Amino acid sequence: MTTEKLGLHNLSPAPGSHRDRKRLGRGPGSGTGKTSGKGHKGSKARAGHHGPGGGKPAFEGGQMPLTRRLPKRGFTNPFREEPNVIRLDQLALLDGEVTAESLRAAGLVKRKGPVKVLANGELSTAVTVRGLKVSSAAREAIVAAGGKVEE
Repeated sequence: MTTEKLGLHNLSPAPGSHRDRKRLGRGPGSGTGKTSGKGHKGSKARAGHHGPGGGKPAFEGGQMPLTRRLPKRGFTNPFREEPNVIRLDQLALLDGEVTAESLRAAGLVKRKGPVKVLANGELSTAVTVRGLKVSSAAREAIVAAGGKVEE
């Protein structure tokens, strides 16, 4: 018996999981004709109603909303750059010189932004780190392994 590969052309919902949508306003025999299940008049029967269950998401019936009751503090720096973190043991995967371009080519850095080397893991091979931010503990470990750090 061969099993066909799963794809968009042969997907189907689980039995009993898919129910037809409710067709509203299609005559008295349908059970949802005339007022379409909304009852008679009132704000909840109107299109775009602002009664219970409708209207503004944070509206609390005239009470001062929670978002305005709480104090506001601090600010978010729009220019913040989160560094891409590289461990010492990842540097051993690259031979010789380590730059931001070589790390991206090796697939170790995927996001944009600066790259920083942290002192996680062990480093046994000598590497030259060029043009990266390096923590002081990582710098000592790289030099101890016989490598060097160039700004």
